[in-house]
Amino acid sequence: MVTKVQSFMTSQPTEVDFPVTSLNDTAIVQVPTRLSVLEAVAFKQTCQELTELNSHPTQIIIDFHQTTFMDSSGLGALVSNFKTAREKDIGFILRNVSPSVMAVLNLTGLDQVFPIESVGGSPTETQNNILDHQGTPSRKVEQLPYTHPSVASWMKRCIDIVGALVGLVITGLLFIPITIAIELNDPGPIFFKQTRCGWMGKRFQIWKFRSMCVDAEAKKSLVKNQVQGAFFKNDNDPRITKVGRFLRRTSLDELPQFWNVLKGDMSLVGTRPPTPDEVERYEVPEWQRLDVKPGMTGEWQVNGRSTVRSFEDVIRLDLQYQKNWSLLYDFKLIFKTIAILFNRKSGAV
Repeated sequence: MVTKVQSFMTSQPTEVDFPVTSLNDTAIVQVPTRLSVLEAVAFKQTCQELTELNSHPTQIIIDFHQTTFMDSSGLGALVSNFKTAREKDIGFILRNVSPSVMAVLNLTGLDQVFPIESVGGSPTETQNNILDHQGTPSRKVEQLPYTHPSVASWMKRCIDIVGALVGLVITGLLFIPITIAIELNDPGPIFFKQTRCGWMGKRFQIWKFRSMCVDAEAKKSLVKNQVQGAFFKNDNDPRITKVGRFLRRTSLDELPQFWNVLKGDMSLVGTRPPTPDEVERYEVPEWQRLDVKPGMTGEWQVNGRSTVRSFEDVIRLDLQYQKNWSLLYDFKLIFKTIAILFNRKSGAV
């Protein structure tokens, strides 16, 4: 069995082959040298066809011995196939994982989720639920994929560090008045933290000054989502406090994110950082937006973040940033963001 898919992203037709070998009740899927967006679509299709057979295999083995590159789209297809297999009680094992692929799994903590074996070895134990995985202790990770020039740019990282240090100084100067305002309006924690997905889907804790009531997360299901697709927004969200609306309108609530930038989880400029529940709803091509680091600002910020009403618009803006990226382009977006902050009608709500 060989699955072929034609590229929709290049001018020249391209076919991707995923040979499948059947042995008793086991199907072995051979992954090619690269597993990026084009290959990932075919990979998901191949595994989906296997799971939908009337007499589907009891075990699917994914053989990575040829694979030297896997980006976020490939990772997304792998996660999607794993979830589908588990729903149908089909074993899903990774075999002969190359160092470059293992580096990606280590980065995201998925090395502790997928059963992994080498020839003659035995699979590791998988955790109960991939969606509840919260990461693993930090470790040295090598041979990470070159998914986008911005990720490998040392100049961009230097700019991030300098900008983050300046931003944290400003945060320190404004900390006391903001703290007093939050406490007087709605006593409770000063900071709000939330799990977001960064480069390649790696989870991290994003920090903000709290702009909602203390039990906002518990009340989220009671608020209507006014946008379409895999993200949440309500212009008149009743959970936002009076001081919180001011903080959001002026973007002061986002000042603590300079700490995320300094740590390297985020960049000053990048894509919008999604929540894990958003990522769970992604189709394979949409994982491409995770090929760059999320940013405090970006195309979505300077092109009407308060007026974006569909997930497709978010994807379009994020991919536009990836296509147009350069250090000069980053500076242009930073200057546009500063200009927007002084426009009272363009703040977030």
